[in-house]
Amino acid sequence: MGVTLVLGVLAGVASVANTVPYVRDVVRGTTRPHRGSWLIWAVTASVVYASQRADGASWSLIMAGAQAVLTALVFLLAIPRGEGGLSAGEASMVALAGAGVVGWMVADEPLVATICVIAADLIAAGLMVPKTYRDPGSETLATYALASVGGVLAAGAVGTADPSLLLYPLYFCAINAAIAMLIAQRRARVAAV
Repeated sequence: MGVTLVLGVLAGVASVANTVPYVRDVVRGTTRPHRGSWLIWAVTASVVYASQRADGASWSLIMAGAQAVLTALVFLLAIPRGEGGLSAGEASMVALAGAGVVGWMVADEPLVATICVIAADLIAAGLMVPKTYRDPGSETLATYALASVGGVLAAGAVGTADPSLLLYPLYFCAINAAIAMLIAQRRARVAAV
């Protein structure tokens, strides 16, 4: 119990720590969040928190709860300071993500619900990847790197081998690591040109 508590608290701290530089950069105007992505992430973070709580998660909920609050904050900041709207393509992606959230609400099985949320989350990442590829300076690298660390810590805080509780934190680690690598690689390539 002691290790899971420490890992849960550290995961929550990592969630706050990854958001601070992002919010700072959004306010400065150097980071321009994709509105659609952050809208979806705000919704899915809330769904993950509710789903994990209903499935009996304990200390790993610290990260999920922090993410729910902090992604909503970033979305609110993205409204006046972000990029992206609802082009036909983006609207269809948001609708698909919404279908994933509806899948969570309809599914009575926590693992199925988590898979639906991950599908919606992947769509949100898909919305921001083209922007990040074109303009890697429009995202805050430290945010995604620290979020990946938070996912690992939250997975450790689960304290059991329950796939419905482990899947999201492990996915969260992987997707944020992938985005961090994209940003780093694209910045290196842009700097080399």
